[in-house]
Amino acid sequence: MSKPLAIIASLLAAAILYLLLWPVPIDPVAWDAPQDHGLVDPFGPDDRLSAARPISIGNHEGPEDVTLGLDARLYATSKSGALLQIDSDGRVQTFAQVGGRPLGIETHPDGSLIVANAYLGLQRIRDDGSVEVLVDEVNGQRLVYADDVAIAADGTIFFSEASTKHGAEASAGTYEGSLLDIMEHGGHGRIIALHPDTGDARVILDGLNFANGVAVSDDQRFLLIAETGSYRILRYWLDGPEAGRSEVVLDNLPGFPDNINNGLNGRFWIGLVSPRSKALDSLSARPFLRKVVQRLPAALRPKVAPSSHVIAITGEGEVLMNLQDPAARFSSLTGVLETRDSLYLTSLFGHALAILDKDDL
Repeated sequence: MSKPLAIIASLLAAAILYLLLWPVPIDPVAWDAPQDHGLVDPFGPDDRLSAARPISIGNHEGPEDVTLGLDARLYATSKSGALLQIDSDGRVQTFAQVGGRPLGIETHPDGSLIVANAYLGLQRIRDDGSVEVLVDEVNGQRLVYADDVAIAADGTIFFSEASTKHGAEASAGTYEGSLLDIMEHGGHGRIIALHPDTGDARVILDGLNFANGVAVSDDQRFLLIAETGSYRILRYWLDGPEAGRSEVVLDNLPGFPDNINNGLNGRFWIGLVSPRSKALDSLSARPFLRKVVQRLPAALRPKVAPSSHVIAITGEGEVLMNLQDPAARFSSLTGVLETRDSLYLTSLFGHALAILDKDDL
């Protein structure tokens, strides 16, 4: 064999060994992804989000969630760690620096703001902007990816930890950590309840594939939970004969569900942050190949695709509204805050919070 051919053969052998043996942070688990039917009824193509307009948040990025404060102002989380306050005229200012990467946010009945911070745990922000860490470990295990939050009428705070293995900060970001956990499909997500009187935090549901959005029903009988990595919505019973049990209420979604927010009249809003990945689904039963894919350059691996898609459902999983923007001007929508007159659309990326007047629906 000539020297050039020997060099090429050596390089090919090294590349093959790399793809087969190089250590990766995931240990994929085989599963059978349901067949993706795409945008068919009740998720058929729609363009009503095309009427949404932006509220600029300046140099800040990624208004991942938003809540309406008792002072009638909006409060949005951002990638920079700043908690943004937005008044009725659209003026934006930094209300507090919470650090890390704040994701889900809800308004507590006492007027404080409760934030699920992916890097730092569960936080409370008082009306003077002071920040308190409520929970940063559970059962002696440090929280590494707090994600979304919901507050019950009795003051119990429920929050999701997307993954106990692929921490957001350790993965160099929430997006990067989510890709690792979804690629692995190892059931590392969980839901935690924080008791208002004792301050005790306990796991009420685990084994979830990227536990994400969580919301409490208006009648306080159940939680709805987004299991992003399995494309489905779960119902966890808090009260009644089924208390402590969970069930699937909406399965085989056409995208990855993110936040769940309470809307008006008992409905729940869910952001579908990205369409399903055909490549990822095709590899669901092939864990070894998923390891090989993880060794490829990041640009060649499955990732978020641009889309704008949110839905509203009942607690039984009936789809009430299906809103989309084919142009995806506001892409990677994570959820919706509904008020009497408007829908506020949150997103994983970008420098704007979107608003859609209900008159335009």
